[in-house]
Amino acid sequence: FSFQVLLKSDVPTGDVLLDETLRHIKATESAETVQTWIELLTGETWNPFKLQYQLRNVRERIAKALVEKGILTTEKQNFLLFDMTTHPVSNATEKQRLVKKLQESMLERWVNDPHRMDRRTLALLVLAHSSDVLENVFTSLADDKYDVAMNRTKDLLDMDPEVEAAKARGAEMIWAVLAAFNK
Repeated sequence: FSFQVLLKSDVPTGDVLLDETLRHIKATESAETVQTWIELLTGETWNPFKLQYQLRNVRERIAKALVEKGILTTEKQNFLLFDMTTHPVSNATEKQRLVKKLQESMLERWVNDPHRMDRRTLALLVLAHSSDVLENVFTSLADDKYDVAMNRTKDLLDMDPEVEAAKARGAEMIWAVLAAFNK
């Protein structure tokens, strides 16, 4: 199955990357799938007919925005023969806040129903899973809590995205992204 993205509103969000994405979605002749948009917007497509919809320098632009917000910093690191720009975390407090939020959502504030979960937290879980960093979120927990959090997370992420998207009111895109990353 493939979820198609349909533009409901092109009202600017105030975020440069999101507004650029809205313009691209609006400019497409036919609806594209979430999978296609992920490939286009991350620059990972090689389709010559769709190159005009690619966002340029996405990682660098996101890193720059996080540097401006004081979350990351910019450093040059030497890797044998060349220098590379890196963006280590400079605001450990913000990182810890997100880690704690995810830990609590899977433990103390567990609702046992993804449709009752805070959508931003659900989206953060999906993105952390898709980025292969979700397990790191739970490593600081005691063994028994780690097992509970990982099992609940696994159960949540193993749900059928198509079924859950049909039930979701306002969180359909989160399930569509999970489906795209699970392919």
